[in-house]
Amino acid sequence: MSTARGFSTAELMRLALQMADLEEVPGDSAVYVEGEGIRRILAGIDIGPAELLLAKQLGVDAALAHHPAAGLLSFPQVLEKHVDLMVDAGVPLDAARAAVAELREGIALGLHRANYDHTPSVARALGLPFLNIHNPLDELGRRRMARAVNARVGRGGTVREVVDALLELPEFAASPVRPEVMLGDPDAPAGRVLVAHGAGTNGGYPVARACFAHGVDTLVYIHLDHQALLRLRAEGRGNLVVAGHLPADLAGINPYLDELESRGLEIVRISGL
Repeated sequence: MSTARGFSTAELMRLALQMADLEEVPGDSAVYVEGEGIRRILAGIDIGPAELLLAKQLGVDAALAHHPAAGLLSFPQVLEKHVDLMVDAGVPLDAARAAVAELREGIALGLHRANYDHTPSVARALGLPFLNIHNPLDELGRRRMARAVNARVGRGGTVREVVDALLELPEFAASPVRPEVMLGDPDAPAGRVLVAHGAGTNGGYPVARACFAHGVDTLVYIHLDHQALLRLRAEGRGNLVVAGHLPADLAGINPYLDELESRGLEIVRISGL
């Protein structure tokens, strides 16, 4: 990549893939409008039509979102990464696949009502290069979170120490949203811990149920719907730490944006960055 000629949208995506050790663009990431000669970027966790208009007013060369544009039809593909995480944590393959199939069906149904071209169409009308990078950066964040938890807790710490380990990362320490134990006893042994992040979205009830049924003692989600939490509480099994969506996203976004800046790009940060 050359700062003299600027960057292309393809190069921006390729760098993220390289940092996350991925070979292909995952289903929750996309280049919606291609571009070259990019030296100044408006970046945010969420970029919609209003932010694209702001980007045009600011005279930046491209807009970079973390979250995909609403209704990205390839999004359910990345949910399969939950299977790998679960199997690595000891969940049988068949049980992991069944849990993710249930999750995937709900996500896929939602796509049938989404206006999937809404935001990309605005970027095209403005002639503004636009892309989103989701899973590669979430994978960077998941690795940082898992390393912090494993270094502090291993198999000998408590659930409360899982929270303390996350708070050692600057993104969590600085956030007004704090990691919380939403299910289980903070003073209980953490046991086998799974940081379930970097797989499109949280695994909800089906993934948590399967994990707790197959030897995962403590599950870390970055967010969770209330109804799913109530169902898990009714079953009374396992410990669940909800880490916080934005700080977890930032744990992966910040290293990437820092790398872009080290290569000479100017980043205008909005929308949670």
